[in-house]
Amino acid sequence: MTLDEYLGIGVTITLGSHHFSAEAIKDFARKYDPQPFHTDEEAAKKSVFGGLCASGWHTTAAWMKLNLAHRGRVWDGPGPKPEFGPSPGFKNLKWLKPVFAGETVTFTRRGIDHRPLATRPGWRMMTLHSEGFDSTGDKVIEFDSAVLVKVG
Repeated sequence: MTLDEYLGIGVTITLGSHHFSAEAIKDFARKYDPQPFHTDEEAAKKSVFGGLCASGWHTTAAWMKLNLAHRGRVWDGPGPKPEFGPSPGFKNLKWLKPVFAGETVTFTRRGIDHRPLATRPGWRMMTLHSEGFDSTGDKVIEFDSAVLVKVG
């Protein structure tokens, strides 16, 4: 196995799906994004969305949970297994369509590339493109991100 194969460079990987129940939407929103269209079903009906929908941060957090769960892949390449480190951030985050209560979103990621870090020997910067799709196949979220990977 090569490092590119392990990291999924050029390959879209399905991370899994997350169901957004009304109660989970309201619980998350009360803690982190208490806007009425996320916390109150009646107020949500009167909003621009027309119904209770998940916070964009909730959909992003669901991607993160599934992304981290996917890191347990088997390494059968040379040397020690690569270790994922922290992320320096993301860009181009787009919440393209509301995720309404009762919806299930399937999340993916595609490795774009990786490069050595001159300031951190043994570490590489990997870039990713990630997406989420609702049950009709419509894209509801997309973003680009990066993560540090220790190799060797």
